Amino acid sequence: MSKYAIISDGSCDLPEELARDKDIRIVPFYVTMDDKTFIKENVDISKSDFYKWMVEHQGSFPKSSMPPTSDFFEEFEKAAKNGEDIICLTITRKFSSCYDVAMAARDLILEEYPERKVAVIDSTVDTVLQAIVTLELVKLRDAGVDFETSVKRISDILPSGRIFFTVGNLDYLRAGGRIGKLAGVAGALLGIRPLITLKEGEIFPSGITRSRKKSMEMVGKLAAKYVTETFSSTGDYVASIGYGYDYDEGLVFRDVIARHLAEVGHSPDMPIYHIGAAISVHTGPYPLGFSVVRKAKVD
Repeated sequence: MSKYAIISDGSCDLPEELARDKDIRIVPFYVTMDDKTFIKENVDISKSDFYKWMVEHQGSFPKSSMPPTSDFFEEFEKAAKNGEDIICLTITRKFSSCYDVAMAARDLILEEYPERKVAVIDSTVDTVLQAIVTLELVKLRDAGVDFETSVKRISDILPSGRIFFTVGNLDYLRAGGRIGKLAGVAGALLGIRPLITLKEGEIFPSGITRSRKKSMEMVGKLAAKYVTETFSSTGDYVASIGYGYDYDEGLVFRDVIARHLAEVGHSPDMPIYHIGAAISVHTGPYPLGFSVVRKAKVD
């Protein structure tokens, strides 16, 4: 079996138990609430408690901070001491400087362990899409695919990655600087529910609706259109669902997506993952998203 460590920043939003089971090492993001509390996500505060705080503090806008170089270095050093090479996946550089921070940690590790191989990959994605990309890397590692080939095959699938999502309102996107202020004001006044696509590391508007139910349906249509245009069959890709505060709503959303995909002859497994603070500080407590990416070639 190819021996290398898989490390991701906390944006990947993999459940802790699954990350442990797959031997994925996570470098958490930090969260600031009330402009005074600086804590590690999933270490000092759970995702559920973070969402509860947001719901109970309407009008407050928490912030997330990327891990410092020392946090990446600590995880890299554990692997290097264990004789492992390292592949690290980071959140898209368009959203964060995690890639640059991880590269700085890489340079420090290679000074101390020049015999090790360390690759840092800008995933060009985030949240639950980063999760399924990371799991594709696990498949490569566990199948014994060598280090260099694994890096290339993961890099090859990244351009196909998409997240189609919606949020409860535009307030958090506006506060986080993800959209212009005028768009945010219009959304607040009109009750607009935006449809958004993440591709090539950036977010793009994909439409607007006036109801939550309609926004789910329109995301389903976007998802069905993309998979039929991009993949020849269900077996060509992996997909997942992301949700925020309301797990039950996430299940309803998954059913909507599954119905739209079934109408075009697709029936992928879609695990449902909890979107974390790195992204929810920008989306607010009610994000819903469908993510998809081409499968990595294993054999």
